[in-house]
Amino acid sequence: MNVAAVPRSTPAGTLDTVIHRVKEGSRGWVRLGLGERIALLEELRLSFAAVAAPSVRAACEAKGLDPSGPLAGEEWLAGPLVVLRNLRLLADALRDIQRQGTPLLPASCLRTLEDGRLAARLHPLDSLDGVLLPRSHGEVHFLPGVTADNLREHQARFYRTPHEGRLCAVLGAGNVNSIAPADCLYKLFVEGTACVLKMNPVNAYLGPFLEQAFSPLSRHRVLAVVYGGADEGAALVAHAMVDEVHVTGSERTHDALVWGAPGPDADARRANDTPLLRKRVTSELGNNSPVILVPGPYSDGELRSQADNIAGSVANNAAFNCNAARLLVQPRDWVRRPAVVDAVEASLRRAPVRRAYYPGAEQRWRQLTENRAQVRRVGTAGPGELSYALIPDVDPARTEDRVFRGEAWCAVLSETGLPGGDDPVAFLDQAVSFVNQKVWGTLNATLVVHPRSLRDPAVAAAVERAIRELRYGAVAVNTWPAAAYALVTLPWGGHPSSSPRDIQSGSGWVHNTFMLEQVEKTVLRAPLTSLPAPPWVPGHRGLGSLGRRLVGFELERSWTKVPGLAAAALWR
Repeated sequence: MNVAAVPRSTPAGTLDTVIHRVKEGSRGWVRLGLGERIALLEELRLSFAAVAAPSVRAACEAKGLDPSGPLAGEEWLAGPLVVLRNLRLLADALRDIQRQGTPLLPASCLRTLEDGRLAARLHPLDSLDGVLLPRSHGEVHFLPGVTADNLREHQARFYRTPHEGRLCAVLGAGNVNSIAPADCLYKLFVEGTACVLKMNPVNAYLGPFLEQAFSPLSRHRVLAVVYGGADEGAALVAHAMVDEVHVTGSERTHDALVWGAPGPDADARRANDTPLLRKRVTSELGNNSPVILVPGPYSDGELRSQADNIAGSVANNAAFNCNAARLLVQPRDWVRRPAVVDAVEASLRRAPVRRAYYPGAEQRWRQLTENRAQVRRVGTAGPGELSYALIPDVDPARTEDRVFRGEAWCAVLSETGLPGGDDPVAFLDQAVSFVNQKVWGTLNATLVVHPRSLRDPAVAAAVERAIRELRYGAVAVNTWPAAAYALVTLPWGGHPSSSPRDIQSGSGWVHNTFMLEQVEKTVLRAPLTSLPAPPWVPGHRGLGSLGRRLVGFELERSWTKVPGLAAAALWR
């Protein structure tokens, strides 16, 4: 197989045949026993492992990376590792359902939040699981009404009350190569829904690898991969036999599907709540990903560590991640504020300038950076590349500024200062209100807070209040929220406060291998500094080796592999 091969668009007649075949297969899928599903997942792990290396090579070729260099590790981590982990944890969940009817939550994982709602700690699952993110803890916060006594009634609905067979049109993401397969796995094994996956033209090269890896699902006639652009996507979504739609992309794509092409007719439909598309639509649509840095007694080294976290989230995948940091929020008059901006810039200078492989990136970059008094351009861009851009001191009163009202989707990080000094409690209250009300998106947000600050009960209470009140589907403390995405035990999606008329970062959850329902958000907490440093920090020379080793570890988890992982992780 040519790693650069891009299939042609699927003809209309073929698309119709595929949809009929998968719809028919969906009826048998709901009757497939748990033992058969588990065996199928184990078969899928082996078949996906077989395409891991060639699919990574293809991704590196498409994104301008050396397949043998450190940055190839990004593709190992964001592609095969996430999918293989997802397959293993889904098989574990189905074994639990066999034994007790629902996926088994870790022992003593439940606690009651300060507002009376239920939370469940889901990471780490065991000591080997803790190797992935040392000293980190992830939990789920539920919506009101979920209790310890009725929690099992809010798990694995499909396996308690199966439907009669449904077909979902999945419009795949073009940026991260685990998204499309993980979205399909969620629909198939959590919701029991068969899938026709239309590849995004940006990473259509991945489609043949998925067809090969997921051929066991094709045998059951519950998954098919098709190709094309907007016309093929529209035909798939509108097909009478398609019951529901899942889209990962931009809110513009979602709104065009649901309300119609932009214009007076779409505006009228939205105002009257009469959507053009009346099927169930779930989605994950991007975000402005604010990082709220709470003032505290940081050392220079601690600030550099967090600057590396922020810069790494911008540089990773050339900033074409929905969870890439887009907006740094600090106290306006905090004495350390300029040092933080300088440290982020210094960290970005250790990151190589990347190919801007996603269409429209240069136009978005120029729209955000032109005609601004202060723009720090980092790195020298060659043909097809974009420098990193850091825009400090954006006026928070100008809430219609592009940096607040839409996702950058290119290598631009903005910074703003809210009124106030070094009072963590007052700043947190302001910052939460600001990002909830003035900053577009509901997918993920980051809080950076010093552990010594948390010794003050008032600060600790303010941090917990901020975590509860942030209207984001994932809140990370002292780490990049992408780690919550990669764990796959934690649900991933936009905050449930969104609506079809104001979709923000989307609706519904994916990953979520414990098959939880009535979820409000996930919370991932990490130490302020970590050794080894996270793999996404700029200049990590061991990233390529670490990515390959982690995939091997996921395929056969063993303590004997941990020293090799540690050596690769420490190579900076």
